[in-house]
Amino acid sequence: MHIAAGRFRARLAETEQDIRAAQRLRYRVFVEEMGARASARDHAARRETDAFDAYCEHLILEDESRETDDPLDRVVGVYRLLRGSVARANGGFYSAAEFDLSRLEEHPAETLELGRSCVDVRYRGGAAMQLLWMALAQYIDAHDLGLLFGCASFRGTEMAPLATPLAYLHHHHLAPEALRARVLPEHYHSLDLAPADTLDRREAMRAVPALIKGYLRLNGYVGDGAYIDREFNTVDVCLIMETSRIAERYRRFYTGTTPQAMERILG
Repeated sequence: MHIAAGRFRARLAETEQDIRAAQRLRYRVFVEEMGARASARDHAARRETDAFDAYCEHLILEDESRETDDPLDRVVGVYRLLRGSVARANGGFYSAAEFDLSRLEEHPAETLELGRSCVDVRYRGGAAMQLLWMALAQYIDAHDLGLLFGCASFRGTEMAPLATPLAYLHHHHLAPEALRARVLPEHYHSLDLAPADTLDRREAMRAVPALIKGYLRLNGYVGDGAYIDREFNTVDVCLIMETSRIAERYRRFYTGTTPQAMERILG
């Protein structure tokens, strides 16, 4: 899988250097920018790593024109991908440490956990992210995936400042019972933090991170409850998407847009 448009290239990591480049971007975003904790080893290498990296696939977005002395810094976007069949053979999903995934694991189709998603601050909100999503759409089709899920994060570890957006997600985007992953009991914090009739949609959505908004546009859901991740300095919800419900206009765009058309979009 490989998509090139203009100076950008989206592809699966093929070498150890590719994976190190993904980990370098994760370090810049999660540790340096968002305040996640890291080991002394990770600080020394300026890479954010964990045991799941060894058997996940890594979708990377490169800016080949970026001027840098270190080729690891050319990766400007990343997704970590873990299919259900691979997870079962290697001890499970990353997000199982936060959520009860039993209902998702019972899904009849192949599943995909999306993790460690991040984009360099200089590339957020631009069309470059669309190229990464086009590559993800190709991956979904190639593996005939029926269900996508993963942790999605709000910055900070205090629930009170996030009451409006979290309550809005609970009242308007809660997953159906059959797909409702739930935060593990010992870590559970309710999303039902305000009555539905007191919430202003615009105010709520302004406080929702861009990546979560993107999933909601694709008809995504949230699971039951929030998990406070003090290691990563975030409040996490479980995002869940059935590929059969992805809005048709987005499906056409991400699966049908040619690299040449995307190059015109990117400029």
